[in-house]
Amino acid sequence: MFFSINDLQLGRVRFNETLSPGAIEFFDPQLRQAEPLVTTGAAQLTESTAEITVSGHLSTTMEVACDRCLEATRIPVDADFKLVYRPASSEIASGEVCLDDAESQAGFYEGDGLELSDVLQEEILLLLPMQRVCREDCKGICPVCGQNRNQVECHCQVNVDDDRWAGLRNI
Repeated sequence: MFFSINDLQLGRVRFNETLSPGAIEFFDPQLRQAEPLVTTGAAQLTESTAEITVSGHLSTTMEVACDRCLEATRIPVDADFKLVYRPASSEIASGEVCLDDAESQAGFYEGDGLELSDVLQEEILLLLPMQRVCREDCKGICPVCGQNRNQVECHCQVNVDDDRWAGLRNI
């Protein structure tokens, strides 16, 4: 769904969309949408500043490789959102520019409007945790034999050498 400036000048535009898995590209081969993305909300234009405010609710489940063991894990995403987009300026400021808090929280759009899938992609990426693990007590992969420690109890010995003491060993 595309929010055009012309439509937004007439008033608030409501949306109620369901996007099937694969409809949004996340640019990360290990991240994919596992269930349909259900979203509702509205977009409106502030004519004096040409800002587009998109607010609503989204719900889906994302599938990603666990950061510790590399097994596929599902992460539910269910949240309200409110994002503000300003028109990209055609003038590029030279030198240092001081941004206020409102400017640091705003996104930018170019052209005649804003695509809903771009808004949803940004919000989903912001909602995902930084460390994506299958479970809190995930043991990860053995650095010696490469076995998944959650599935196999390997008995590899991991020698942790501290290079800071290497000079003393030679004495």
